[in-house]
Amino acid sequence: MKARVGLYSVGLNTYWGQFPDLEKRIKGYNAFIAEKTAGFDAEVYNFGLVDSVEKAKACGEYFNAKNVDIIFVHCATYATSAAIVPVHRICKAKTILLNLQPCRRVNYEKTTTGEWLAHCNACVVPEICNAFNRCGIGYEVVSGLLGLTETPAVSLTDERTADDPEAIRVWKEVKEWIAAAGAARTLQNTRFGFLGNTYSGMLDMYSDFTMLTGQSGIHVEVLEMCDLKSAYDKVTDEDVKEHRKKMDELFQISGDSAADPLAKKPTEEQMDWSARISAAQHKLVEKFDLGGLAYYYHGMDDSEYEQLQKGFIVGFSLLTANGVPCAGEGDLKTAVAMKICDTLGVGGSFCEIVTTDYDDGTILLGHDGPFHVKIADGKPILREMGLYHGKRGAGISVEAKVRTGDVTNLGLTQTGDGKLKLIISEGLATGGTIMQIGNTQTPVKFSVDPDTYMEKWFKEAPTHHFAMSVGRNASLFEKVAKLLDIPYVIL
Repeated sequence: MKARVGLYSVGLNTYWGQFPDLEKRIKGYNAFIAEKTAGFDAEVYNFGLVDSVEKAKACGEYFNAKNVDIIFVHCATYATSAAIVPVHRICKAKTILLNLQPCRRVNYEKTTTGEWLAHCNACVVPEICNAFNRCGIGYEVVSGLLGLTETPAVSLTDERTADDPEAIRVWKEVKEWIAAAGAARTLQNTRFGFLGNTYSGMLDMYSDFTMLTGQSGIHVEVLEMCDLKSAYDKVTDEDVKEHRKKMDELFQISGDSAADPLAKKPTEEQMDWSARISAAQHKLVEKFDLGGLAYYYHGMDDSEYEQLQKGFIVGFSLLTANGVPCAGEGDLKTAVAMKICDTLGVGGSFCEIVTTDYDDGTILLGHDGPFHVKIADGKPILREMGLYHGKRGAGISVEAKVRTGDVTNLGLTQTGDGKLKLIISEGLATGGTIMQIGNTQTPVKFSVDPDTYMEKWFKEAPTHHFAMSVGRNASLFEKVAKLLDIPYVIL
């Protein structure tokens, strides 16, 4: 979902009569910021210039009416904090102060008082920060250059700073804040299915659904296996053909593993069975309007529902690739982490620690499925597993690794006092060799040796699952945590 962004510029109404060009000039800067932010796939609600207590109150009401997720305060020139605080007392959206100077330096020889006031944006920021702090209003600050491509006719100095690093960094930060706000809005409007049960005995997986709703905004729809069976009964042969075609397009069919006797080439019957289950899974998601799902089922040997769960991994991998992240073993917290990654367009594959390669200095990270196909290194391989290790049954599993390059892991855990917490760490997927056992595995090198990294990770009391994304996304995930008021740590 697109972020709803509130924007206004601050000023002192006394100035307008004293310096006739100043108000128009600030409104021009404001229009530039509005256009720039709208270009980051956001719905922008620009109130314009706030220069009095009355306008501040009207601005707060306007933002409430538009249900904004985030407010950018353009610190354009000096203003009294009394004409700013009411906006944020009325509208509680997260606030970012934009401390953006239009030029690299003023023209010292020619600058007038009016010209200086168009460039004294930083002078108001400490007053706002002090007032916000004492009024219990949270805020973040982004400082740098405005980034204009043309100098206003009235200016006495060069304001073309679009290509300057101080401007590039600013707009990268703004873009990340907007993306993070979109992720938070999406999360708060997503229905997560919980199918079956949590893997028995995994104490780190257990969570209170009310706690998850209260802290992340998600809705949890509790599903039964009979819901899936009902969807399965509606699957047609045409549905099977469609999903079999998707499997053939997205996956490579393996031969027998040379190493593991449990990992075999899938038969045509097994492929068609997985395609039929995949079609049922998609119908289930459509029926309940799900945007994410956690699943696991432990039933009696050879029971009808036990047979259904044998085909879970392929279909849930297809759903994950299609914007509905699915987490195994009933891990709803990691499904939420995967949804954050997917909404931001950086993947989000289901992972745990697989093994350590001390010779390469890497840790292999992965799981027996599902996998985010869109961030794969080549085509993922489908293998028929004669046994799901640690689980009942057997079926087709996905063997793959995330493509070589920067990756960021995002873990969502729960602390002893019942609070959610994000654990964030960046690394490098090396493209190293993996095992042929039907599991996803990605060798990752971190900035420290494997033992030091693991000790740091374990110290944060994570769950044993997490989501792997592509790219260096720590600052992006940090912003999501701040917008959701979820504590976080970056390793």
